[in-house]
Amino acid sequence: MKKIFFAFLIVLAFADCSNRIDNKDRDLASFVDPFIGSGGHGHVFVGASVPFGAVQLGPTDLHTGWDWCSGYHYSDSVIIGFSHTHLSGTGCADLCDINLMPFTGPSRTMRADRNAEVVTVDGTTSSFYRHDRETASPGYYSVGLENGVDVELTATERVGLHHYSYKNGDARRLLIDLEYGNDNIAYDTYIRKIDGRSVEGWRVCKGWSPERKVYFYAVFNQDIEDFQTFTGDTFSGEDELHVQIPLTEDIRLYRSGKEKAEGVKAVATFGADMEDLMVKVAISSVSCGNAKANLEKEMPEWDFEAVKKAARDKWNEELSCIEATGSERQKRIFYTSLFHTMIEPQLYCDVNGEYLGLDGKVYTAASDNYTVFSTWDTYRTLHPLFTIIERDRVPDMMNSMLAICRQQNLMPIWPLQAGETWCMPGIGSIPIVADACLKGIEGIDPEESLECMLLTASKDSKRPTNTQFEDIGYRLRASACMEYSVDDWAIALLAKKLGKEDIYEKFMGYGHTFENFWDSSINKIRPKEVTGEWVTPYDPCAVREKDGRGHFTEGNGWQYTFMVPQSPEDLIRLHGGDEPFIQNLDNLFVAEGSLGGRAVDVTGLIGMYAHGNEPSHQTAYMYNFAGCPWKTARIVNKIQKELYTDEPDGLSGNEDCGQMSAWHVQSALGFFQVNPAGGVYVFGTPIFPKAVINLPGGKTFTVTAKGVSDSNIYIRGVKLNGNEYTKSFITYEDIMAGGTLEFTMDSKPDENFGLAPEDRPVSAR
Repeated sequence: MKKIFFAFLIVLAFADCSNRIDNKDRDLASFVDPFIGSGGHGHVFVGASVPFGAVQLGPTDLHTGWDWCSGYHYSDSVIIGFSHTHLSGTGCADLCDINLMPFTGPSRTMRADRNAEVVTVDGTTSSFYRHDRETASPGYYSVGLENGVDVELTATERVGLHHYSYKNGDARRLLIDLEYGNDNIAYDTYIRKIDGRSVEGWRVCKGWSPERKVYFYAVFNQDIEDFQTFTGDTFSGEDELHVQIPLTEDIRLYRSGKEKAEGVKAVATFGADMEDLMVKVAISSVSCGNAKANLEKEMPEWDFEAVKKAARDKWNEELSCIEATGSERQKRIFYTSLFHTMIEPQLYCDVNGEYLGLDGKVYTAASDNYTVFSTWDTYRTLHPLFTIIERDRVPDMMNSMLAICRQQNLMPIWPLQAGETWCMPGIGSIPIVADACLKGIEGIDPEESLECMLLTASKDSKRPTNTQFEDIGYRLRASACMEYSVDDWAIALLAKKLGKEDIYEKFMGYGHTFENFWDSSINKIRPKEVTGEWVTPYDPCAVREKDGRGHFTEGNGWQYTFMVPQSPEDLIRLHGGDEPFIQNLDNLFVAEGSLGGRAVDVTGLIGMYAHGNEPSHQTAYMYNFAGCPWKTARIVNKIQKELYTDEPDGLSGNEDCGQMSAWHVQSALGFFQVNPAGGVYVFGTPIFPKAVINLPGGKTFTVTAKGVSDSNIYIRGVKLNGNEYTKSFITYEDIMAGGTLEFTMDSKPDENFGLAPEDRPVSAR
């Protein structure tokens, strides 16, 4: 019986894919501009990959600061190589493993010096480049380097393919740099020339992730005439080298250059008359043997154009989950945003299912295993979006999170490959997994999910949560308690679904802990001292206060006042009703004041609203809960117009692994899930005359907006499946059942639409 059911699932999976392909009437990848968000503070990945692939093969610039977290920034002009792993949109740097750099002339290994007063590439393997000789599209990247080598890159899930065209008569060489990583330190590196056309090795490093292991296997289409190895920049011999160095506890000494951490580099030299070189590089977290198996399975041939086409086809298939009708600029911003939501999480297992767990053990996944979960960001919008457009992948993502919990006895916070970074407050994976369970997505065990959540929220947990509030008092940051309230609310809802009323009551109480920080005299969330007294003096505009560390994570009191996505109704009650709540929300978008101190992540400001950082992302939609959806439409429209553009600096803050773009994608369709766990989808303002969501099983959910324009941004009427519809929200079940949602738009708001209590969205409780 199990075999029959499994066969049925395979047929269903192919039916889902074919549905997307059949409904794709154009090359949607042509609307994607990967350079959007590569400037400013967007930090997006630029290079070649397939949707959710393990390999992100792209240029690695000369790292010169925070805006190089992805390894690339549009303002740069120096490339030090092409590495196989990158982050997209994060606020911390890591990865950029297995760095290859083509060059000509004398054998050498040095990189350009980022600390030089005037950056030069003389005597190094680095090269200048210009954007007018650079191209990027889904699954493909190319650049003409100033050193005379033209570069093309493409990829499969686990293998990167390089094509280098050498244009001058000097010796043709290729640097393989295992020492370099983007703000991480390699302390165990190894390389071995296997034969005239094959090389293998590994890189073990420490950085943002406590420890990562990246094994690789590389094959060339040309004979290697000479293979020199180096310890750092010092010649060590030929064909094979292993370098291990002891690291002090303070890794900052290495990052600052006060301590030196040398690793393996190698230079492969090819025939002087060789013009074109191709290199296939596969990676693995387990072994060189697994990397070789990945290469042989995914890329057995030497056909660059075929691999490039297959990568683009995969992107077109994935992007066809939504077919939008609009202007060229609208579609460029929309499909680039959709593209950005599909770079991470990253596949993290080999073709045989093996991967390295967070406990250092090798595991075998029953299906695809994933990593790079920026949960503090993505629980808000990206994962609720996935439950609609990536429902077939959701079980694997959720089971990857549950596997992490089994490995570290804690639900993931910000896992990066085989390491937990412990980055950001709260346990964002809790509402993510709870949401999938509450929506009834099959392939996830709700009982196991609740068990992992309770383990994480216990008093013996590695991370303090609201279940410890009676013991720790107010020693946590106010924003941490706000985040734990969201988590505990999600636990309560899942417990209720499973009929566990005692757990439900307990955690629903914890879900209201945010109320302990409500100061009714100023209508703001306000931090407290350990004694329980209000912090005084208190400036809700200031990001950093008193001890220099601040009471809020990447935000201020204004922004965190509305960081209650799990229950806007309770926030309205604390205000004293609709009118004072609406007035306070109005004031947020015009408030003025000094952020003070370090506020680099608090960007995209409209008054004190900060769209460039995630705690604000639900705020504009909260007007609906007070019966005033037309004000939501006005603010959402302003955010869309002003803070999402088709330029390199087209994002107002870090992309954060797809979250910033997911906000645009959901909002462009005209609805948005506020409560991240089991919430309804609240109306805003659609931007497209028509958008079709291709759902599993051949169903479609079509959203039309009659009369929509730059001025017609307000909803005057709604129909659902041809019937008049007065509510200012729809449910997940409405969407997944398929059908048509019809908006009628106008330049003037209907202030009665969504005003009645029965037509307002209601938080699950």
